[in-house]
Amino acid sequence: MSELIGKWVQKEGQPFAGLWFEFSEDGKFEAQYESMGIVSGGTYQANGNEITMQQTEHTLGLVGEFEGLFEINGSELRMALAAGPGMDRPADFSDARVYIKE
Repeated sequence: MSELIGKWVQKEGQPFAGLWFEFSEDGKFEAQYESMGIVSGGTYQANGNEITMQQTEHTLGLVGEFEGLFEINGSELRMALAAGPGMDRPADFSDARVYIKE
């Protein structure tokens, strides 16, 4: 999990370029998509390549459990999250977004 700690920014060419997630050692995360004024946060757990995020706050009210997959290769994070709270964890990385460590 220590590789995940830090701030990751979605790179150009992705659907939400500039969206960032910051994962802390205490199991909390923050996220922000400045161009739309969206702020969110909550807690997360990582186990192997699976991540489960409990989003407890979101500007548009999208709260709940988001399950996903992640992999880190150097300064690049690929993360595929469920389309909505309570939905199934993605089976693969086909819809993954790419983030760069800041």
